[in-house]
Formats: sequence, structure tokens, C-alpha cells
Amino acid sequence: MPTIKISLLFVTLFACTFSIAQNITYPVDPASVENKDVPKGEIISFTFSGSKIFPGTTREVHVYVPAQYKADKPACVYVNQDGIQWKAPTVFDNLIEDKEMPVTIGVFVTPGKVFSESNKDAEPRYNRSFEYDGLSDAYARFILTEIFPEVEKKKTKDGRAILLSKNGNDRAIGGSSSGAVCAFTAAWEKPGEFSRVFSTIGTYTGLRGADRYPILVRKYEPKPIRIFLQDGKNDLNIYGGDWFRANEAMESALTFAGYEVTHEWGEDGHNGNHGTAIFPKAMRWLWKDWPAPVKNGASRNQFLSDILIPGEDWQLVGEGYTFTEGTGGNEKGEFYFQDVPKSKTYKVDINGKLTELNYDAKKASGTSFGPDGKYYTAAGGSKQILAYDKNLKETVVADNISGNDLIVANNGNIYVTAPDGTKPGKLILVRPNGETKVVDEGLKFPNGVTLSPDQTQLYATESATHWVWVYSINADGSLSNKQRYGWLHAPDTEDNAWPDGLKCDTAGRVYVATRIGIQVLDQPGRVNAILPVPPSNSQTSNVYFGGPALDILYVTAGDKVFKRKLKTKGVHSFQKPVTPGKPRL
Repeated sequence: MPTIKISLLFVTLFACTFSIAQNITYPVDPASVENKDVPKGEIISFTFSGSKIFPGTTREVHVYVPAQYKADKPACVYVNQDGIQWKAPTVFDNLIEDKEMPVTIGVFVTPGKVFSESNKDAEPRYNRSFEYDGLSDAYARFILTEIFPEVEKKKTKDGRAILLSKNGNDRAIGGSSSGAVCAFTAAWEKPGEFSRVFSTIGTYTGLRGADRYPILVRKYEPKPIRIFLQDGKNDLNIYGGDWFRANEAMESALTFAGYEVTHEWGEDGHNGNHGTAIFPKAMRWLWKDWPAPVKNGASRNQFLSDILIPGEDWQLVGEGYTFTEGTGGNEKGEFYFQDVPKSKTYKVDINGKLTELNYDAKKASGTSFGPDGKYYTAAGGSKQILAYDKNLKETVVADNISGNDLIVANNGNIYVTAPDGTKPGKLILVRPNGETKVVDEGLKFPNGVTLSPDQTQLYATESATHWVWVYSINADGSLSNKQRYGWLHAPDTEDNAWPDGLKCDTAGRVYVATRIGIQVLDQPGRVNAILPVPPSNSQTSNVYFGGPALDILYVTAGDKVFKRKLKTKGVHSFQKPVTPGKPRL
């Protein structure tokens, strides 16, 4: 095995990552011991400094290529943060030779450093926490789009080309401390790209938001990830949290959510002793039964069980639009949506057939059918509320309203959100006789709007925040008792959840389109479940219940439209009110 030269700077950084080892010893796995009779892999090292995702950074990358690799087909991949750890090359040599793991190329990446151009003697900016501790897909994209292509440009000493599998089931990722959180985040954000995670002394604490993971894991629909957790009972307990308790919370959450997870708890502190000792065991477990795919588990989240049908997943209805918005539907369960920039409207009938309607939607975003059977739109392009009969004859309902979304109640009242990019927006009531009235103002970009099943309350999303607001609907249609209702989860990279369209089911649950998918609230306004939309956590713009039984959830997301059959049924605001069951408080 070639000698690996690692800079003093990296050694110092590595030392800062781990506390001084205690006098605790662990059994040595035979796979961690070099065997002269086992073929040795090759290490290729290079410096990478051309990142666009982490601009200005420089880092070392070490690529382990097993002797058994033939370059006749792509190999499995293991990615590790903080460079080479765990005696990994030796472990891989032995496990691959004994066929306890597949032929796997290891990619060991050190954290980035940004050096000063003006002062060569200045300490660089250490990018480790920014790259590792944050909850975004940036690092996963960095590995997939920048590091992997660079690795595949290399060749072994004997001329073998390096081919990395593009199948997420053939990829594992691991690390320690913040590197462990980084590994989990890569799989969490891109489960189709990384399906196996090795996490040791993981920093699931309050450094850059990873303390939220145990809650998010419990709420999300399970993802196809297999996870091996390790920590020691004497791990850190400092300003950011209690590391061991945080890892216990992660293990509990993953088990609750149905993930394939196992753990090893030791007695050590924040160091690599135990992780090194169990690394061979972890690799055997993570790669067991390969190439059988890692599967989604069954969550114990009752909310998910109440709404999801086992085996039913998202189905693509259509794609290639400029931007989809403004969902609505009629009493038949047909679903309508807009390609807003192109002023086009599409209909999906109850048999799933998609057709374009032949009329000018005038850049409509919000749409809703009314009790009169007409199709109402908030036409931002003309600053009008328009209605179309079954022959698509157009009627102007109200003028001078820069509406974004709208809902039509059973009594004919129309509620319109009117955001303003420069000042607080408004909620406007349009009565059946065309009279308009501002019923609230002050929300930061009011966007989606819907009614409770019994039509006694109105819900409005405030896109520039993470709130859904609730109002009581008075007898004259005006609003009162304004209150923050739903607290929504926002992604790590944004200052808001960007809640957009929302709809209710007959049980009073509220389905909200957000940056991270569909967040489902119970009647008291608590997010109980999160349904990510393909490819992973796509930003969604609107939701609607359609189909003959109103049990098909339609979702618009960017240039795509998806559908999914649920156990529950939605409600139409233009139909008679429905009394939901009593909420669980």
C-alpha cells in the first residue's frame, strides 16, 4: 500500500476534531489487520481547487482502487469525509477479498480551505463546519457533480480507467463527528444517490441545525436509506448539545420511522477509537445482501399511516411546462392547472387524460370552481377576477385586483390573496354581486388560500415566512380572530418555508405546498407529516384533491405535475360544508 502524505494542516484539523482518547480498548477485527496474502489496493491522491459550489476552496482527495477492480464495469463507491479514516484501505482489501462487501472504490475527501491571496502567511478559512454541519444538498451536489467527475478522470498505475456506479444502491457515505452529519445529510437530501450511511460520533446537535433531524425523521415519509450509528457515552456535552443523547435521539427517531438502522454504543469520548474498531462490522452490515436494494421502511407515524396507501407512490402526470400553478377542479373530480408564464390551462380528466384548454388564461395563477359551475381565475396579467362558463365564455367578476390565489365558498363569496412585493399584501372578499372589500392586510406575501371543511375558518399562507394564518369567517363574509396557525418547516438554505397553495381533507387535515414538499397539518395547526415530492425535496406550488372519489392528491412542482392516491378524501369549497371529526389535542 503506498504511503499517504497528509499535510500538517490536515493533521491539526483532524486532531481538533477528536478529543484525547481515553484508556479504553476495543477488540481488533481481523479485517483491520494487513494480510500479506491479500492483494493490496492502490491509492491515487490529488488536490482539487476548482469548486463552484464551495468557491475558493482547496482540498486533498484520496481514491482507493481495489486490486480486484477490473474496469470492465462501474464499481460501487464509498465516500468518506475528513480524508482516510478507520484503516479503511486495509479493511476494504480484506472484506473485498473475502467477498464480504462488493468491489468498491473509496473516495476520501478532506474539508476545504480558502487561502488568502493578499497575505500568504495568514491562516486560511476552514470550511469544514460550513460544508459538513449544514442541512442542505450542497455537499451532496459537490460530490456528485464535482468530485466524482474528477475521480473518473484518473487512472491507476496500470492504466485502468475509474468507473463509478451511478446507482445510489451502489453508493455508501460515511464520516465522523460533523463528517457523520454530512454523510447523513447527503443521503437524506439525495436518497436516490446514496443509500448507505456510516455515522460515528455524529454531531446531530445545535451547530448549524442538525439538532432538527430527529424531529424531521419522524415526520417525513421514510426514505430508502440504511444507517449504522456509533457513539460513546462519554462523548461531548458542550454549548451545542449532548452528543450521545443526540445520537440516541437519532436512533430512536430512525427506528420509529421504519428505517433499517443499527447502532453500537461504546464508552469512549469524541474520538475515532470505537469507530475504527467497528468499521469492518459496519461495512459488512451496510453492504449485506447487496445488490438487493435498500428499501423504504414502514413508519409508526400514525398520521402517515392514516393518509398513505402502502405501495402507492407519486406518479408523473406531465412535465416540461414553464411553471405550474393555480390548481382547481370541478364536481366531477377533474383537475385544472396553469402554465402561468405561457397563459395556458390544462385539464386532467377522471381517467387521467391530459388536455390543453383552448382559451387565454391571462397569466392566471389562482383558480377555483364555484357553486354555479363556473371556473374562476385570478388573472394577474389583467388585474381581474374572471369567470368562465362551460363554453369558456368569459365574464369579468371584479377589476383592479392583482390577485394571486382565490377560493370560492359554497355561498358564492370569493376570497382572494393579493400579495405585493414591496409592501404587505391583502386579503380581499369579492361578494356574489361583485362588491369588493379588503378583509385583512399586513401579511408578508399572502399566497395560498382555502377554507376549513365546515367553511367556518379561512386559512392563508404567508409565503415570506413559515406561517399559515387562520381567521374566523363571519356571517357577512368578513374575517375576524386572526391568528398564526400552522408553523411550517423551512429548509436550511432559506429564510422561509415559502408556503403556497393549500387544501383540506374531510378530516380537517391541511395540506400545504412548501419548499420541502407537502407539509400536512392536523386541525390544531401542527405539522405531523411531510411528503417529499420527486426528485427528493422539490419545491411545490399547489395542491388539489381530484378523481371521482376526491382521493387523488395532485401537486404542481416547478415544471412538473404529480399525482398520488391517498386513503383520505379532499373537500371542495364550492360544495356543501363538511363537518370534520373532533381533533386530537
